Amino acid sequence: MAVSPMGPPRRTPEPTLFEAVGGEPFFVDLVDRFYGHVAAIPELIAIYPDREDLSGARDRLRLFLVQYWGGPATYSEERGHPRLRMRHAPFVVDVAQRDNWLAAMRAALDDMAPDPAIDTAMWDYFTAAAEAMRNHH
Repeated sequence: MAVSPMGPPRRTPEPTLFEAVGGEPFFVDLVDRFYGHVAAIPELIAIYPDREDLSGARDRLRLFLVQYWGGPATYSEERGHPRLRMRHAPFVVDVAQRDNWLAAMRAALDDMAPDPAIDTAMWDYFTAAAEAMRNHH
């Protein structure tokens, strides 16, 4: 499956990653675990405008990941094109923030221990996407 940080993977006749992980419950769990780790990294949680209530951020990330990996296109229906760089432009995303974000996501994936092929596909995407969001040195 080809990975692009900006758009969905190219479709193949095989099941989507969304289907392979059992659908939306996997992404709910991943996002919940991720934000649990985000909250434990003071430098990372500090950039969230509404750090007292991360429900909006959780919903947006979950919907985006579901859509990206082959599930329903609810994210685009509700919010339009993802435009990830534009949406992250107001925030300083430097090397340290990229690494903090990746540390939280790596910990969330490790907590879940998905099939190695799933883990690799997701980690390849997350590392590419996190670098693509970097807007400061």
